Amino acid sequence: MGPHPKTQFAISSKIVILAFLFLVLLLLIARSTVSPPPPPPSPATAVVDITKSQDCPPQRLAQTCNKAPPSLAKALVHYATTNVTPQQTFQEVSVSLQVLINKSPCNFLVFGLGHDSLMWSSLNHGGRTVFLEEDDAWIRQITGKFPSLEAYHVQYPTKVHQSKELMKVGLGRPCQEVSDPRFSQCVLSHKGFPEDIYDVEWDLIMVDAPTGFHDKAPGRMTAIYTAGLFARNRGKGETHVFVHDVNRVVEDEFSRTFLCEAYLTEQVGLLRHFTIPSHKEHNDRPFCPPPP
Repeated sequence: MGPHPKTQFAISSKIVILAFLFLVLLLLIARSTVSPPPPPPSPATAVVDITKSQDCPPQRLAQTCNKAPPSLAKALVHYATTNVTPQQTFQEVSVSLQVLINKSPCNFLVFGLGHDSLMWSSLNHGGRTVFLEEDDAWIRQITGKFPSLEAYHVQYPTKVHQSKELMKVGLGRPCQEVSDPRFSQCVLSHKGFPEDIYDVEWDLIMVDAPTGFHDKAPGRMTAIYTAGLFARNRGKGETHVFVHDVNRVVEDEFSRTFLCEAYLTEQVGLLRHFTIPSHKEHNDRPFCPPPP
């Protein structure tokens, strides 16, 4: 993402995003109200229950207790008052949204920080959303506007023009073994993230950075490979990994090779979605199973 966002200024796109966020807002409110009401208190406990509910008396329950989450409300206001729209299209965002609806609140790791970051954080209301960004000045600019975002500066040692050589290295035995990225012998494994990033089991990972549209840019080779290691190395369950800009050579080839064709769930527009199971639960799994 960084300081060169793929910004869209079309009013129609803005309206679509606002409608999209508003629908999610309604969904969150609905989910908070579908729980069955508690049984009426017995005479012996009625006084105690009324005392406990003074902050939210029954006649005002709908107005005060089921209000919109502040983070999502702020996102609605932001996108209603700016001409800047998120980097992904409505159809692409919808792919991740479907997973977030089922998984949130969850752990969501995003490679890149941009105009859509507030949206991702808001859609994962109650969970942890972390952004890894290559440009420190860009982090200060975005977090200055949205202090609630959790973002970290990350440097990448690679360049796009090295991608062919790195692909050959990645097909070697050290890169086909599943291990903690910090201790992997594969040069594609990124070891420069904040320590806490390696200790979390991420439910969703979005790779939309670092910059990769010219030869001297860092490229997303290590981001894609390390995302796959995070997914395979979790204790149990599965991780949903999304890679954006798969029309480009690096994003296309590295995602198919290291996130695996067999784990490819769907592709919408320029977004590719992989569902990667834990390899710790089944140690005999190959790094990439044969395609179906």
